[in-house]
Amino acid sequence: MERMQSTWENVVDYDLSESGIRAITLRELVELGFDLDAALDTPLSYSQSNGTVALRERIAALYPGATPDHIEVTNGTSEANYVVALATLRSGDVAALEVPNYYQLWGVPRSVGATVATFPLCLDRQWEPDWDAFDRAVTPRTRLLYISNPNNPTGAILSREAMERIVERCDHAGTYLLADEVYQGAELDRPLTPSFWGMSDRVIVTSGLSKAYGIPGVRIGWVVGPPAVVATCWSQHDYLTIAPSKLSDRIAQVAVSPDVRSRLYSRTRAILKDNLPLMSRWVARFGSAMRFEPPQAGAIAFLGYDPPAFGSLASADIADRIRQEQSTLIVPGSQFGLENHLRIWLGGRAEFLTTGLARVAQSLDALRD
Repeated sequence: MERMQSTWENVVDYDLSESGIRAITLRELVELGFDLDAALDTPLSYSQSNGTVALRERIAALYPGATPDHIEVTNGTSEANYVVALATLRSGDVAALEVPNYYQLWGVPRSVGATVATFPLCLDRQWEPDWDAFDRAVTPRTRLLYISNPNNPTGAILSREAMERIVERCDHAGTYLLADEVYQGAELDRPLTPSFWGMSDRVIVTSGLSKAYGIPGVRIGWVVGPPAVVATCWSQHDYLTIAPSKLSDRIAQVAVSPDVRSRLYSRTRAILKDNLPLMSRWVARFGSAMRFEPPQAGAIAFLGYDPPAFGSLASADIADRIRQEQSTLIVPGSQFGLENHLRIWLGGRAEFLTTGLARVAQSLDALRD
């Protein structure tokens, strides 16, 4: 998926493969409290490699009971996930992964010699885990379980009962639970998604500014976990990007402050609530050939389709055809481990989405004809 996006997202006319909210500008950040004049006088030297104390204190305040020693600041949530995998997995270990999901933690465990066990989320049960498959995937041999909550790409949120069942199983099996919570704050019509943080001493949380905050370009993410695990993540970070950008660290200090964080989340929710009816009307034009479970959170629509209605093409072939015919990029469901689905961005300007979706419809209509 990352290779497809990096190859085409800046070439096509309409990029609907995005997964975050429309990014805010530096000018908007200044209006929210970022001191641009002070930044202009900042020496562009190395920053504290695990994040400045000031930033780690502000992030720790988001997670009750956490201290700066529980926090590692990274270059994006993807690096946070990466260093956790490197810190916890060894050759011969087992990692578990829910499907559909962001597939980073399908590839990274295999690169260090671990095997990967998957378990499905069930559409007919509002994307609740298949618990029998979950129990088979998370055993005493399982070193790390990766979930995204709210989920990418479905936008589903686990119930409290499901969260407790997952934590209990991980405690019993001796498994670290890695909860990617980068979409927390992008809920449409519900309260802030509860964090897994604090439910067990085997819980590790990752998040960042890319999705609900709408600030992907500064590349700030973080790990929240047991200090010993976080210290090992810091060691892994030394071998990768070493440190976050100094300017990014200062921007992040403003973004995660309580007032600004609340305003950014409100902006995100307003954009999504405006765009969701647009997507629902667009899907309705295809009747029974396409199904859509609106996301509870997140800036993406995960659409299932009836293969015979669209020439029995695989999702990757449909996405490639739309790119070539319409200069519009969407993501095939196969890149999340679930065929016969398409992921389309919800977080852009309404006029951009309207035109982009019209182009997608042209190719899909041609396949139906």
